Amino acid sequence: MRAQTYPYVELIVVDNSSTDATMEIAEEYADQALTWGPERSAQRNHGWQRGAGECIVFIDADMVLSTEIVAEAVDAFHADRGLGALVIPELAFGEGYLARCRALEKRIYLGDSQVEAARIFPRRVLEQVGGYNESLNAFEDWELPDRIRDAGFRVGRIEAVVMHDEGRIGLRRTFAKKRYYGRWLPTYRMVSGERGRRFTRPGLLRRPREVLRDPLQFAGLVMLKTVEGSGIVLGACEGGKAPRPGRSEGVHRRMSAEGK
Repeated sequence: MRAQTYPYVELIVVDNSSTDATMEIAEEYADQALTWGPERSAQRNHGWQRGAGECIVFIDADMVLSTEIVAEAVDAFHADRGLGALVIPELAFGEGYLARCRALEKRIYLGDSQVEAARIFPRRVLEQVGGYNESLNAFEDWELPDRIRDAGFRVGRIEAVVMHDEGRIGLRRTFAKKRYYGRWLPTYRMVSGERGRRFTRPGLLRRPREVLRDPLQFAGLVMLKTVEGSGIVLGACEGGKAPRPGRSEGVHRRMSAEGK
């Protein structure tokens, strides 16, 4: 993040009570190192509200940035006031067979508006729409840009990429993670209504050359998506039975597998 070519970058880290050296490292490199919760939607809102920048870029702890991201975003917003959000193209790397399958998935989904989520916003737009919906701790990165479109803004994209470090993917952990996320699916459907995104993945076949180049990895990707889909469905069933939190309440659940 400190290697960005744009010279004026304010770095804010919002941690959720980590017990390792996260805060010690953050205090060394960040302009502000904050502790906030209960989870990421509230953390992101707290971070941009505490900052001073006019261009807000949300990055997770497992992401590596190209050096031109901020510069491209600033130029795009200055050139077009009608832009309300920008997508950063996302690629992946990691260890092992399933991480290579995930990397194939990211390549296939490049440019797919049903999958990609915007991560860069002008402050004025966040202030207008209210930032992330704190009743969501999954699907919030879809709900916000869709709400920004409803407010009359367009969602664009930059060319510089972000690399997502998948580490070593395990099926049990993947299932648990998606089950956890699935608990917010009923709430997402409720707040998004007809504009909510679909969860089928026809886009997996939109780049046949990628599939034919790596058929073994595509087979692994199908297995990975089947496990993820099963977790989402089970979590959604559990979430549909639970009380739905209001925006002001937040959600106080935590998931140790997320490492947050």
